[in-house]
Order: sequence, then structure tokens, then C-alpha cells
Amino acid sequence: MNTLVAASDETTPSGAKCAVVTGTSSGIGKAIASRLIADGWHVIGLDRVRHDEVMQNFRSVEIDLTDFDKLSAVLAQIPKINAVVHAAGFMRTAELGSLTPEDGAVMWRLHVDAAAVLANVLLPKLSEGGRILLIGSRTAAGAPGRSQYAATKAALVGMARSWAAELAPRRITVNVVAPGATETPMLLDPARAGTPPKKPPIGRFIRTDEVAALAAFLLSDDAGAITGQQIVICGGGSL
Repeated sequence: MNTLVAASDETTPSGAKCAVVTGTSSGIGKAIASRLIADGWHVIGLDRVRHDEVMQNFRSVEIDLTDFDKLSAVLAQIPKINAVVHAAGFMRTAELGSLTPEDGAVMWRLHVDAAAVLANVLLPKLSEGGRILLIGSRTAAGAPGRSQYAATKAALVGMARSWAAELAPRRITVNVVAPGATETPMLLDPARAGTPPKKPPIGRFIRTDEVAALAAFLLSDDAGAITGQQIVICGGGSL
């Protein structure tokens, strides 16, 4: 099992905030981790594969986020933190009539159930005024050929709003960032070949650094009054 000794309070830079971020090996999760580190945060990255880069103030932990017993054991080793960001995810697509329970279940387990395990186990370690941020999708409102994926992302909004109401007395905010088609490996995933991404009206896909910038703001002290919200970054695709 991975050990988090290197991520203890003794090695966290003095005065630095600490965030647990999933999916930091690529895509949006990697961009968020890089932005937070640049902003002076200490980041613990939880990934299915170990991060291939060595960065100061970053600790990579190889873990299957859908193995909840092992995940809970790893989370139990984590010291006090200031934020949790669940960015890990993937997409399986199919039109009604071709849906498979297996695709729906595996996406639900990673997107929704893993988010619940992360928040549930880490809540006692989360500082007052801390942050929980879930990476959703603008398809949560519905999209042809993506019903099972959309359902998991819509569920994140319901969980976030519920948790936001529960945690408001502790000044802990809970929000969802919902990007449209973003320049990540997911865009080229063969499993979504039946529903290729479309560029939004701005003429390009969303950049991961744009999502990371919004995430960094929502994790900052300036965003202390924003909670229970889904904020969409779609380049006009929702118009």
C-alpha cells in the first residue's frame, strides 16, 4: 500500500494549503494540480497510474479510486487538508437501445460513488472554511448518446448542493465545475467514437488551464460565499 509519510504536516511548506486532487496524471486533474502548485499549494494526487512527473510540493499516490476499501485506507493516512477536488473521470457513450448496464455502473462508481467516499472519509480532516470541488460536465443537462454519462454528472450536482447545505455552518463550500468539450485525452477516446465532440461557438475547445483557473478561484478565500453551485464553462455551447 502507498504511504503518505512524505505528505505529512512536517513536509508541507510552512503556511501552505494542502489539497487532495484525483486524476492528476492527465487532463483537467493535471492542470488543476499544476495551477494549485503554482499558487503555493501542496497537492496529493490520487491516480490509477502513478504521475510521471516529479514536481515540488506534489505527492503522487497510485490507487484505484473504485476499490473503496483500499481508497479508504489511503485516505485515512492523509493529514489535515484544505480542499478536495474530484477530477478523475471517463466517458462511455451509446444511444438508447444500445445501452449496457456495465458502462453505466462503472461510470457511476468512479464519478459518483468515489466522490462520496472521498468526501465522507476526508471530511474530518478538512479544515473549517475548506473546499470540496467536483468536476462535472455541461452534459449533466442532457445530451443525445450520452445519457448514462450525463446521469452521473447530474448526480454530482445533487450531491454537491446537499453537502453545501450541510457544511455551510463550517464555512466549507461545495461546488461543481462543468466544462464543455475540453482538450483532454477523453476527446480522442475510442469508446466515444459514436458521439464525436463538437466545437462550441467560440470556435475552439475549452482549454484545461481555463478549467484550472476557475477551480483555483473556487478554492481561494475570495470564493468563500460561493457554494452549492454548478458553474458551466462551455464556450457558448449552452446558448
